[in-house]
Amino acid sequence: MSSSVHPCGCSRCRAVEPHADCVLHQRINLLVSRLDEQQRRWFVALEAERLGRGGDTLLARITGLNRRTIRRGRRELAAELAERPTERVRAPGGGRPAREAQDPALLPTLEALLAPETAGDPMGCRAKAKRSSLQHLSAALSAAGHPASRPTVARLLRQLGYSPKLNARRTEARGSPPEREAQFRHIAEQREQFQAAGEPIISVDSKKKELVGDFKNAGRTWRRTAEAVLVHDWPQDAIGQAIPYGIYDLTNNRGFVCIGDCFDTPRFAVEAIRDWWADHGSRRFPQAERLLILADAGGSNGCRSRVWKAQLQEQLCDACGLAVTVCHYPPGCSKWNPIEHRLFSAISVNWAGVPLRTFATIVRYVAGTVTAAGLRVAALLKRGGNETGERVSDDAMRRLRLAPHAVCPAWNYTLSPRTSWDEA
Repeated sequence: MSSSVHPCGCSRCRAVEPHADCVLHQRINLLVSRLDEQQRRWFVALEAERLGRGGDTLLARITGLNRRTIRRGRRELAAELAERPTERVRAPGGGRPAREAQDPALLPTLEALLAPETAGDPMGCRAKAKRSSLQHLSAALSAAGHPASRPTVARLLRQLGYSPKLNARRTEARGSPPEREAQFRHIAEQREQFQAAGEPIISVDSKKKELVGDFKNAGRTWRRTAEAVLVHDWPQDAIGQAIPYGIYDLTNNRGFVCIGDCFDTPRFAVEAIRDWWADHGSRRFPQAERLLILADAGGSNGCRSRVWKAQLQEQLCDACGLAVTVCHYPPGCSKWNPIEHRLFSAISVNWAGVPLRTFATIVRYVAGTVTAAGLRVAALLKRGGNETGERVSDDAMRRLRLAPHAVCPAWNYTLSPRTSWDEA
């Protein structure tokens, strides 16, 4: 006979002689170990009731549960189980009382600590400012005689209606132009007209300039080891500067980015639009006679730029035979330009955390940008050829076939193709 202890753990197995129920007891304990405490006492209570007299004692020896726990399970089974909560194991009210119940002055003290930040800065600019983090609030409550841990402070803050929040961009600057709403309505009307006629609509803008070289790029990528880059982002260490000018086709959800390496000039912007039309736009809209361009009010495609308008006339209207309508977003409203959140944001996500060491790398990541909504992007690298300092004379401006709109004429205008008679 063996004197080893059998794994089922009952009193008979602790004896010298093994018995035939060892396997059954092992299975019972294995099942009990997979149940939560509520299910455990219910199952054992049912088994004890099935065994009859002495069942509580026997199941207590097999499972290790207290007989009072088994009797409690029997009482719960006898009651209406449908009334018990299903989303929790223990009944409501169990456990220690909440910290605010033990210390009624805790919540008022916490509100008093938050009052200066909630109501503003009553001390003026001379007072030192300190952000109330969970650690600071917990320490301040302890110093005031109301100790509370950081998780407790976080729970109480949510109970008081507080939650972690970012700054909300909702307040317009004081200098917002009065024609702002009228311009947005006009842009919406122009988009509806062009969409109904099946004419192309593009949104254009210059993306943030990028230093090309061994520099850190914001974001993270999955790697075994981190990419080693230069400690400082000094321009003199760069191979060059990439200037991505983007064109977003609203109708087809397609992007086109022309990447230059010199200057972001109006001529470069119009050349990018012309390249888009030659490579993509003319194929997608073979019957088009008009083109709607949505642009910011400043930069290389600004509403005041003479070179921008003259190049549109020369490269798009005269050369391609298109009537070009331009609608500029009001100053300070560039975030409403569709290209910002439909194209540029996707490109930034695609190359996040990747050092832009060469122009070829930039082209690859721009061209590899895709989204679940179906966005696809084409990229073109153009080296040189866009120097600054170009001027357009008054006489050349008079020769443009420029027709300002009745609504906000400084921001809305249409350029029509010139005939040989107009140029003469």
